[in-house]
Amino acid sequence: MKSYKSIIASALFAGLALTTTSCIGDLDLEPNDPNTTTAGNMTEAAYEGVLAKCYSGLAVSGQGGPDGDSDISGLDGGTGQYTRALFMLNEFPTDETKWIWKDEGVIDLNTNTWGKGNANIFGTYSRMYVEIAICNDFLRLIKGKDQFKDMALEARALRAMSYYNIVDLFGMGGFITEDDAVGSKPKQISRVELYTWLASELEDIVANMSDATPHYGRVGKDGVEALLARLYLNAGVFTGTPAYDKCAQHCENIIARHKGKGFKGSGLAEHYLYLFCGDNDVYMPGGSDVNEILWGIPYDAVELTPYGGTTFLCCAGISNLTVDNDGAYMNCEDYGLNQQWGCMHATKEFADKFASEPNDVRWSMWKKDVDGFKKENTAFSKFTDGYGVVKFTNLLRGSNGNFKKGEITKFPNTDLPLIRLADVYLMFAECAMRGAADKAKGVEYANYVRERAGVSAWTQTDLNEQNMIDERCRELYWENVRRTDLVRFGLFTGNKYTWSWKGNVDKGASIPDYMNVFPIPSSVIAAQPDFKQNPNY
Repeated sequence: MKSYKSIIASALFAGLALTTTSCIGDLDLEPNDPNTTTAGNMTEAAYEGVLAKCYSGLAVSGQGGPDGDSDISGLDGGTGQYTRALFMLNEFPTDETKWIWKDEGVIDLNTNTWGKGNANIFGTYSRMYVEIAICNDFLRLIKGKDQFKDMALEARALRAMSYYNIVDLFGMGGFITEDDAVGSKPKQISRVELYTWLASELEDIVANMSDATPHYGRVGKDGVEALLARLYLNAGVFTGTPAYDKCAQHCENIIARHKGKGFKGSGLAEHYLYLFCGDNDVYMPGGSDVNEILWGIPYDAVELTPYGGTTFLCCAGISNLTVDNDGAYMNCEDYGLNQQWGCMHATKEFADKFASEPNDVRWSMWKKDVDGFKKENTAFSKFTDGYGVVKFTNLLRGSNGNFKKGEITKFPNTDLPLIRLADVYLMFAECAMRGAADKAKGVEYANYVRERAGVSAWTQTDLNEQNMIDERCRELYWENVRRTDLVRFGLFTGNKYTWSWKGNVDKGASIPDYMNVFPIPSSVIAAQPDFKQNPNY
């Protein structure tokens, strides 16, 4: 079977690929009329080629290589890539990282001082809606062709991922589906309305998807149901009415399908850091090992090479430093790569999450004091003023959790996890902590995650809010959930919890509650005056 990495890469150039005509400023995001595509004689392989464009929208920025011809305007091809755009909004404003270069717009995300004209916020909003438009176009093309209903379910799932990000980041948003006429403008709906539609949509996709393991690189039932669980986990924030019971039930469904293999029969990979290395494809759906990665994006050092994705996550955290550099040492080839950016490090508060159990394997590759890196973020514009975070690498699995070097390349072969089974275990544990699921089972599930990391097991008394939010940080850092978690725990805004440079103060300061969501970009409001702005922006 042809590698889906190759299929996604070829979709960027093949005539079958969708040709999206998007003018994000006025939200004219609909692609060309699907009736101009000759669908009557299309084979199943041809439809899969078009579907691959829906998938490639998560992996790359456009058709021009690592940094060119982005599908959206206003951001370069690296910054505008789907998961990198999400990272800027989900991680930069939190305690997990700081970007040391003072790029316009990015510095405002680092210091929680953004406004409605921020180009990165606009770029992320635009990226979500371009993906929605591409999926809508495919769904129009395949409408009524029941023999390809499984592909339609995949496209709906990909679209749902983007609508989830809209409801999470922006609250309300424009809404449009394949049932709207080509050329229609999205209508703005409330956060509650968007959540309600999304919950129903995901429930329907899960109910109709096969339990079978999907082909490598594609999404299946586990990934979609995990996204649904994540939606229910945050229902209290999104609607004012919690749905932890629903979250717990869907977590149980997923866990039941994975029990029996992996770490202590949990379905988790035996070694944490193997999930983020150059041959982690074995943990993807359709891989050869336990599939802890429930939904992921395939990457390849030759065929899929954006400056977003795992290239960003690998290279931004590493640099070439020598002892002449304040005693610091780091070499990108130690991580299987021959490019390095040296522009992203940890905050002091993030590093402190590991202080009580310093042998936690999840930070075992970090660069710390002994390597010439300082914990304090005195000047976060200096790479070594913050521990060096190493999680994603291009190394290969060795034995017993150790690594070996393969070919040293410019771009990594490392696939990007979007949702992992470990997150599902922790979601259930949080639901148990909040009284919506069995507490003993919640502790058991949390301990699968903790024991794999080499840290002490919890008892029921340890299942509390502080431990839960910290454990999610230690396990899921740099996986695009931190801002959402802090909002859910009431810690993102206000002064209950502060971190270095929160509110543009070196020791941290309070920020107002309206910043729990981002503004609707000003250019969108200008182009569609009927759209409302989020309060206080």
